[in-house]
Amino acid sequence: MTMVNEWLSGTWLGAWIQRCRESRRLVLVIVAIALLLDNMLLTIVVPIIPEFLYDINHPEAPLDGRPLIPTTTTTKVPPCDKYIKMLSQISPEFNESLYATTTSNYLNLTELEESDKAKKHEYLIQETVAVGMLFASKAFVQLLANPFVGPLTHKIGYSIPMFAGFIIMFLSTIIFAFGRSYSVLFIARALQGIGSSCSSVSGMGMLAERYPDDKERGNAMGIALGGLALGVLIGPPFGGLMYEFVGKSAPFLVLAALALGDGLLQLLMLQPSVVHQESDPPSLKALIADPYIMIAAGAIIFANMGIAMLEPSLPIWMMDTMGAERWKQGVTFLPASISYLIGTNLFGPLGHKMGRWLAALLGLIIIGICLMCIPLATNINHLIVPNAGLGFAIGMVDSSMMPELGYLVDIRHSAVYGSVYAIGDVAFCLGFAIGPALSGTLIKNIGFEWMLFGIAMLDFLYAPLLISLKSPPTKEEKKSLITGDHSSVRYVTYQNEEDDE
Repeated sequence: MTMVNEWLSGTWLGAWIQRCRESRRLVLVIVAIALLLDNMLLTIVVPIIPEFLYDINHPEAPLDGRPLIPTTTTTKVPPCDKYIKMLSQISPEFNESLYATTTSNYLNLTELEESDKAKKHEYLIQETVAVGMLFASKAFVQLLANPFVGPLTHKIGYSIPMFAGFIIMFLSTIIFAFGRSYSVLFIARALQGIGSSCSSVSGMGMLAERYPDDKERGNAMGIALGGLALGVLIGPPFGGLMYEFVGKSAPFLVLAALALGDGLLQLLMLQPSVVHQESDPPSLKALIADPYIMIAAGAIIFANMGIAMLEPSLPIWMMDTMGAERWKQGVTFLPASISYLIGTNLFGPLGHKMGRWLAALLGLIIIGICLMCIPLATNINHLIVPNAGLGFAIGMVDSSMMPELGYLVDIRHSAVYGSVYAIGDVAFCLGFAIGPALSGTLIKNIGFEWMLFGIAMLDFLYAPLLISLKSPPTKEEKKSLITGDHSSVRYVTYQNEEDDE
């Protein structure tokens, strides 16, 4: 890489690349692409894995209507006259029924009796548990990796972990493409968790560092989360259509090719290398002990838990109650993804104006209302409005609380962001770990409707806590509260008044 840089340094191409490397916008583009591809892989599996695993476990009763229940049909085939005459001479007891042919036919799922439909329903409920655990494995592993990745970025910078995230994601995608068993797919999903931790923590930390102004940071993170939203938007319909018409491996191979392009862009523009932080980073323990950071992180957990519960359970519920086809299972998440894209880009700047605490509070209330409306649907059209409202409201919360975490570190700790975005990513992962892991068990015990009603109640109860983020105390105010000395607060206030004048 060094030899390439030396060769390019004296050319116009080298000068252009150097300008690009210094551009904050290019860093934003690279982070947005990384989040897009990671979340494409996250959601491509949503319409593929439930049916794929069901077909593996129940080859005698696949969901696409291939052979299910054998039946026998007898058809008489009249032989030629000369054979009739010949056989009649040989055997006076000749009977044409000896020439009847037997063929086997099969009933499709649509021809099942009620008892067989009940059996299919039971299979699908059991499948929800296995699919939920597979989906949750990524979030659990990412949850475990984040506390290590955050402090690591303080020691070596953001570019190396970012590039490592690309490599791990590429390997995970290839395993998904060729995996043909539950255990192999489980390993691929868990491996993705490590790559996602590297990409998410490093990407958000890099943006917070390159955009020190709070308003600009909010705008930048809104755009980056828009890349995340675009991945969530493209993933399910792309996966469903490719699986339906091309095959299981096809969407993952396309994604692997796109990931290679992103890796080359990182290698050329970010030049992964060790970079030491100048200021002392806040400890992970100090950040976890900060109640304001925990409240912001909690909002991310509860905002994403509902959609995380729907990812493994909604396609199966649609199969069970609506007889939905593969492409419909993928397309059902499309309104949520489009509205999330709109919500993140809208409330990046708007959240700063109206108050990020208020945007997140309203978002949690809207999420609860939409979750309660989803079980009322009787066909795919009825899911459009609640899914769209759900995605928009999650975008409100995420685009408000992610920059809020950086702001809280600025005013209450020191401006080093790896650990605080590790906490933010842990919060995101907790939502996507608890949701799928519990969804199967909850559906089995209380049903799909009561599961969503319960998470809606949690959102309503948590929302008022966000009022505390309206005016969190700064580092100086926090110290004065501990020591009982308010002179520093008066000094800061006096200095601010002078600056305003």
